Amino acid sequence: MAMILERDADGGSGPKTQPGPASRPRGAEPGPSARPPGRWKAVFFALAALAILSGAVWALLGSSLLVARSVTVTGNHSVPRAEVIRAAGIAPGTPLIRINTAAVARRVERIAQIQSAQVSRDWPDSVVIAVRVRTPALAVASGDGFALIDRFGVVVSHVAKRPPGMTLLVSAGNLAALRGSPAIQAVVTVLRQLPPQLSRLVRAVAAPSANAVTLDLRHKITVLWGGTDRPAAKAAELAILMRTKASFYNLSDPDTAVSGGE
Repeated sequence: MAMILERDADGGSGPKTQPGPASRPRGAEPGPSARPPGRWKAVFFALAALAILSGAVWALLGSSLLVARSVTVTGNHSVPRAEVIRAAGIAPGTPLIRINTAAVARRVERIAQIQSAQVSRDWPDSVVIAVRVRTPALAVASGDGFALIDRFGVVVSHVAKRPPGMTLLVSAGNLAALRGSPAIQAVVTVLRQLPPQLSRLVRAVAAPSANAVTLDLRHKITVLWGGTDRPAAKAAELAILMRTKASFYNLSDPDTAVSGGE
């Protein structure tokens, strides 16, 4: 404690004391007990986050709120909805989060008429299956009727009569050998490339290979078209050569196209 000699108002003097740090009143500065309880706040927020997470997991997996109650099928023009749902194998009441959409799509794609399928969850309680059906592109003689195949050589259906406008594929192989054949894809591509005036003349088509597509036209005319390359040049060259009234035309290379027969 510092001793200071001061003069009294009446002229006297005596020792006076000056308060130091130890003499400050209690409570002048906040002590540890007055600070925010940071540790308790951290515990509170951790418990709150855990509760939210637990609630979310329960809602997704354990509750009856987010479960499959309906299945919507789109794009199934030629396939019954019931057949698609049966192939999908989604049990009503299954939590949406547990549905393996890729596995469901694979099961649906086993239907012959379906080319591809996409499966998605439509929260909160529905599943959507969007299918792309196969489109018949060629007719192949099969038994007493015809098998209709798509551009991948997959049999879509069997019919008793060839549909009007459906091109006949002359094939020496069995139907199973046509699936995934590059030659079939080449045939469909060539037919789509033909100009309308030429397309109307096509009666049948054959393809020993993808580079040997052959067109059977009306009036007993045969055209070796070749591959899918340079369709415009081939069509233009054929229009010129057909003036010769020949029965065979080789357009596999339009720069050296030839005709023959009468």
